[in-house]
Amino acid sequence: MKAQQQLIGICRISVKDADNKIGSIGYCFTKQFWGHGYATEAVKAILSFGFQELGLHRIFATCHPENIASARVMQKIGMQQEGYLREHHWIKGEWRDSWLYAILEHEWRSLDFRRCWKK
Repeated sequence: MKAQQQLIGICRISVKDADNKIGSIGYCFTKQFWGHGYATEAVKAILSFGFQELGLHRIFATCHPENIASARVMQKIGMQQEGYLREHHWIKGEWRDSWLYAILEHEWRSLDFRRCWKK
C-alpha cells in the first residue's frame, strides 16, 4: 500500500509475440489483500498499458481452475474464457491445468467502463 510503503503484490505484462502483437499478464497479491479490488485495479492499468503504450492486439492470462477469484478478476476486466489447457504448468512437483482467458484491443476499447470496472 502506498500510504504505508508496503508491497501488497506483484503484476506483470510480457510481450510474447511482437510480430503478432500478443502479450500476457500475470498478478499475485498477498492473501490479506484479497477481496479488496486491488487485483482488478492493477490489471485494468496493465491492460491500458499493453494496448495503449505497447500497441498490443491481444492480451491473455491463465489461472488454475480452482482459483475462482482470479477467474472473476479476468471476467470483470472484460477477458473472455477461451479454453482449458491440460497439464499446462509444472508446479510443486506436479502438472497443473489452467483456464485460458484473453481480450482483444478492439474489445477492450468498446467496454462500458462504468459497468466493467465496478467492484
